Amino acid sequence: MSVVVHPANVQDTNGAFPVMRAALQKHPSISKFLADGGYQLPRLSAALAEISTATLTIVKRPQTQKGFAVLPKRWIVERTFAWISNCRRLAKDYERHIKSAIAFVKLAMIKIMLRRLARANM
Repeated sequence: MSVVVHPANVQDTNGAFPVMRAALQKHPSISKFLADGGYQLPRLSAALAEISTATLTIVKRPQTQKGFAVLPKRWIVERTFAWISNCRRLAKDYERHIKSAIAFVKLAMIKIMLRRLARANM
């Protein structure tokens, strides 16, 4: 798992490349990144191509679709954010230091994984 925390003044599209670079440094076997339509920038794909053979795939909603629909793979990310938000410390942004915020995100994911492991071994 890679966690990158940005200040509030960094736009998601500007912060995407550092996240991808950090993930690739930790897990060089990554071959595909999935993102929503907001990340469909030529400069983002070009920057990724300079450092890796991984591809950036944009998951879009069909143009004919009206209203809500579950998009492929997108629900995994949204569900994970919801699980992390269940942790009291992460429900609001209280941390003063980036290292503290990263640590609490990792602790939340460890808690989630341990619960799943414990449930599987019952």
